[in-house]
Amino acid sequence: MSAASLAFDAPFAAPAPVPRTGPRAAQPAWRAPAEVAAPDALERARARLMLALLAFVAVTLLILIRLVWLAAFAGAPKLAPAPAGWVSPRADIVDRNGVALARGIESYAVVVRPKQLVTPPELLAPRLAALLNRDPAMMLARLRGGPKRLSSYLARRATPELRRAVQALGDPGIDFAAEPSRAYPNTPLAQHLVGYVGDDGHGMAGMEYAADRGLRGQAGAPLSLSIDTRVQQALESELAAGMAKHSALGAAGVVMDVETGEVIALASLPTYDPAKPADIHDDGRRNHATLGVYELGSTFKALTLAMAFDSGVSRMSDRYDARRPIPIGRFVIHDDHPQNRILSVPEIFIHSSNIGTARIAAQLGEARQRDYLARLGFMKPLQIELPERGRPILPPTWGASAVMTVGFGHGISVTPVHLATAYAALVNGGIWRPATVLRVAPGQARVGTRVFSVQTSDQMRALLRLVVLKGTARQADARGYRIGGKTGTSNKVEGGKYSHTKVVSTLAAAFPMEKPRYVVVAMLDQPQGTKDTYGFRTAGWVSAPIVRKLVQRIAPILGVAPDLTHDVSVEGLLPGDAKAEE
Repeated sequence: MSAASLAFDAPFAAPAPVPRTGPRAAQPAWRAPAEVAAPDALERARARLMLALLAFVAVTLLILIRLVWLAAFAGAPKLAPAPAGWVSPRADIVDRNGVALARGIESYAVVVRPKQLVTPPELLAPRLAALLNRDPAMMLARLRGGPKRLSSYLARRATPELRRAVQALGDPGIDFAAEPSRAYPNTPLAQHLVGYVGDDGHGMAGMEYAADRGLRGQAGAPLSLSIDTRVQQALESELAAGMAKHSALGAAGVVMDVETGEVIALASLPTYDPAKPADIHDDGRRNHATLGVYELGSTFKALTLAMAFDSGVSRMSDRYDARRPIPIGRFVIHDDHPQNRILSVPEIFIHSSNIGTARIAAQLGEARQRDYLARLGFMKPLQIELPERGRPILPPTWGASAVMTVGFGHGISVTPVHLATAYAALVNGGIWRPATVLRVAPGQARVGTRVFSVQTSDQMRALLRLVVLKGTARQADARGYRIGGKTGTSNKVEGGKYSHTKVVSTLAAAFPMEKPRYVVVAMLDQPQGTKDTYGFRTAGWVSAPIVRKLVQRIAPILGVAPDLTHDVSVEGLLPGDAKAEE
């Protein structure tokens, strides 16, 4: 073993001194090998490496701790609570043919965290304001934040395109949170029926509200409504044209399947834009078809006659004295177009005689009248899936005068849909069903409740057709479509008194009358007369033309072809070729 190996392997010890002899006495007698210094250098290197590793681990731990803290505290935006029902997209709403009425779409909340901004707020604010269509001063305040405000919304329901535009600004202090939103592809079509959602993702009106729980968190099958968008568009179009022509305050309309109670179209004007709920005014928000209640006037006369026929108190051949007005209490029942003679039942109907109808109602009596009205759904709020359901206004006391005035449509207020369901029972063979805005599968219609006999229904179909052929609804006649109906013009009630200048004009109709498939109700609120109506604003002049034009548009869509070979027989109903005045 060499001395160098011994010196490295053995414990280090200083060598013994060597005597100085000869010329080299000044030199050390023994010199340690160079390798002796190696163990000390290696130990120092190991120590430095260990310190470096410890430092790296410590820094890594500090970074991890900081990230966890940021995620748990500093990074969490102090925003409004997340909408409870928006964990997954909201189900679509479609019409009976699958046409989208409301659809879930991708959108984002734009969020700012002021402390993480790298761009000065003064430079960023005008750019964001331009992109988001916001006030620059408000945007600057949001970007600056506050001592306790770690984050805030800059915009809600931003489209993917808008998100990309904001993202292109490149500031890490602006973030995005996905929030499913709602689009209405056919807006404002059927808006009162469909409704809208609020910023919290919950339905606020219409079926969006009524079916809110079922729609939230459902990304699968859509909610299928009973309406047909083609029929809906035609109804809204004709009502809007009539409303504009006659400077009416509002309008409402219904198209209903008489066998199922399905609402094929339902309109209320004016309407609103669901994308701007803050701009919706009260009249636009109100659903006049299902929530508004009105005295619908002489349209009730058809129901009074049906009650009288069905209960056996009156027959088609009976005659009533309409020569003089009827004083009752402090009121007088009179005819707008008095015939001043004894009238048969068909004549009472086509001339829309209040006097004759009041006498028939008096024969019917209070108990029977109330019973029929109850079975027709007139004694309680409208039965329909929508949350906007009107409650009828009934006479405070139901004495003899109430029986007569209710008989011709005064003193009782209902919704247009109430009237549509009653007319469906009037013409479909006597079966009443509640209205529904949900699509009914073939063969799945409700059984319904019998209100009138088949014979009574047959009689009323003939009388309704007669009114269009020779009565007050002649302007509703559409060649080949066999429309039958009854007009109704009532004075509006203001301050507890009837107005002499403001009316509600309504036509309730059905087609084709030999085998009715659909009921149509069209109402104008406070229409004005025009030159071509000779100043008249009654239903025969303002509402009947709306129904005629509507049926001509929707009948082909609904599979009802014009036919001049079939019709309801009205022969023998009149003693002569009587025609009613408008």
